[in-house]
Amino acid sequence: MFGFIRQRAACRGNHASSLERGIRATALRTFSSSGKEMTVRDALNSALDEEMSADPKVFLMGEEVGEYQGAYKISRGLLKKYGPERVRDTPITEAGFTGIGVGAAYYGLKPVIEFMTFNFSMQAIDHIINSAAKSNYMSAGQISVPIVFRGPNGAAAGVGAQHSQCFAAWYGSCPGLKVLVPYSSEDARGLLKAAIRDPDPVVFLENELLYGESFPVSAEALDSSFCLPIGKAKIEREGNDVTITAFSKMVGYALKAAEILAKEGISAEVINLRSIRPLDTSTINASVRKTNRLVTVEEGVPQHGVGAEICATVVEESFYYLDAPIERIAGADVPMPYAANLERIAVPQVDDIVRAAKRICYRSH
Repeated sequence: MFGFIRQRAACRGNHASSLERGIRATALRTFSSSGKEMTVRDALNSALDEEMSADPKVFLMGEEVGEYQGAYKISRGLLKKYGPERVRDTPITEAGFTGIGVGAAYYGLKPVIEFMTFNFSMQAIDHIINSAAKSNYMSAGQISVPIVFRGPNGAAAGVGAQHSQCFAAWYGSCPGLKVLVPYSSEDARGLLKAAIRDPDPVVFLENELLYGESFPVSAEALDSSFCLPIGKAKIEREGNDVTITAFSKMVGYALKAAEILAKEGISAEVINLRSIRPLDTSTINASVRKTNRLVTVEEGVPQHGVGAEICATVVEESFYYLDAPIERIAGADVPMPYAANLERIAVPQVDDIVRAAKRICYRSH
């Protein structure tokens, strides 16, 4: 048993040390109200800081969130500012600290629970679903559970199958939860603030490979009152010939695909879902009714996936607007390979999106 714990801790330590090399490459910066660029890491950190400052009921709990300042440095500086009562380091026991967090939410506190990877949330899934997600309904609205479960989700790079699963569809299928999937720095700031302020449990799925990415940030997004609506998608790029839906890191891939398609005379509309549950079906269907074609993109496996749900919704509501079959781009239906060459094949690539869009625009030859 103790050998397993040491092995698991070593695994996490090696994973974190590789992150630190990337962190050093993206040095800390301060941002003025004019807003130029901000990394996703800094966006999340600033959102946590501002919400903890504004509401003393908000606290952060998880492995290495305090003294180590977070395995991915999302909680950098928070222990020094708010102290160990509000930035609480825990042992390696997801079931334990998640259960404590849910109990604290029952009594009116607003916990933010960090998982070092969402794959480890399976250790705590009973608390997330049976205790957090269902309590408001089962108590006839008498119990609110204002808690956020956050951390990296999906594939990183070379971390093996046990650290690479996408849980968007898993948690998206559970009534009582809200499931958010930020892409850009504005997404990260605005959605995390919304999640912390929400009276219901929110699963907040980040992407490890996006933490060090920089994005333009508006002056509005840098205001401490900034908040994005939960359940509202964003049209990242307008187009007329084909709709591409994506979330998290795949939004960037979809935007790159749209640039390539534009050079070939195909105008792609890219929708950043931002929210898996609730899903903004109105924005998706309005776009499909304009473009008459749809490509869904996700890192997760295709069976019972987010793309499958979008396809069903579009067929139910906009079938007669479709001029071609819907294309689904998803990860391979296998556990994530460790080898870099196999890992790349198992995850959707920009070229996959381009080919799918060309096929349904009858431009594949």
